Amino acid sequence: MKVAFTTSDRIHINAHFGWAKEIDVYEVTTEGYQFVDTLTFKGELKEDGNEDKLVPKIEALAGCTIVYVSAIGGSAAARLIRKRVTPIKAKSEEEEIAEVLNKLVLTLQGNPPPWLRKALQPPVQDFDDLETG
Repeated sequence: MKVAFTTSDRIHINAHFGWAKEIDVYEVTTEGYQFVDTLTFKGELKEDGNEDKLVPKIEALAGCTIVYVSAIGGSAAARLIRKRVTPIKAKSEEEEIAEVLNKLVLTLQGNPPPWLRKALQPPVQDFDDLETG
């Protein structure tokens, strides 16, 4: 599964989702984890109420299962969940990305909680998703 982290120093989960200029993405399996990419965002990101700044981030996180953040607004969280990306608030801005990644590997090796098992399942296609011709 792909897991993303909002970060300002690439070590800690210390950036607000809407304000984050960088989001690091990792691939996590039962065998371990590997860095995939740093997503970079430009522009005036600290402007509250500017919902347009969220669109590129939400689109860039397609395919991620989880995004860890220091903080996130309700609108952004709802939009992520609709895209099947689960936002999780870090315990503090001192929480380290590597620490969370190691815990996730152990969780996947054991018995993941129900929300994670559900998040890892492929999306169920319903009739609304089918194109009619």
